[in-house]
Amino acid sequence: MFHRFLIQRSKTMTKVYPNATTEIPRIPKQISDREVEVLTVWKKSLLFNCNGFTVFDTKGNLVFRVDNYRAGNKTEIFLMDASGKTLLTIRRKKLSLTDNWMVFDGETSINPRFLVKKPVNFLTTKNLARVISCQGNNKELMYEITGSYAQRSVAVYDNKKRLVAEIQRKEAKAGVTFGGDVFKLMVQPEIDQAVTMALVILMEQMFGLKRSNSLDSLR
Repeated sequence: MFHRFLIQRSKTMTKVYPNATTEIPRIPKQISDREVEVLTVWKKSLLFNCNGFTVFDTKGNLVFRVDNYRAGNKTEIFLMDASGKTLLTIRRKKLSLTDNWMVFDGETSINPRFLVKKPVNFLTTKNLARVISCQGNNKELMYEITGSYAQRSVAVYDNKKRLVAEIQRKEAKAGVTFGGDVFKLMVQPEIDQAVTMALVILMEQMFGLKRSNSLDSLR
């Protein structure tokens, strides 16, 4: 397939994603006994001259991709599946004093699914962002994101304080050293994988720039 050709043409690129023989790290089952999905996130677009993300499962299959934004903050970002179909659209909320982002299903621009808010004084707390439901009349807390994105050490908790997803550094294996552009996204079965990837994209928008990384590293 086309994406396999893109990945395999470079030795460096082939080392980024795991294959079927890769050992899946054990993490505590915080909610259920079902399998935890471990995705490899590469902060790089499959397209040349374009920033984004490429995400693989443990067998090296392409799961998600983001190809549609350039350097710096972007007001609209599309999370796509392997075939290029838009799963979620992420739009920055206009006239907002802080980083507030609305997430919509597909390519719609009405009836947002949820809102992600960056705290005003994030340097005084480990809380990176709060995810608020936009469904119905009650604006309930869905998830709380804590940790340090610069250190690739982030936890996502649901409204019952249960761990549902994590961002972790990817361990070096067989002499391969991974920098911050390649990391693991560990997803519990109770949370939508596309939603967790949308949260990763927003962590990059809120904390991934050089200025924000510098601030985040002081935490």
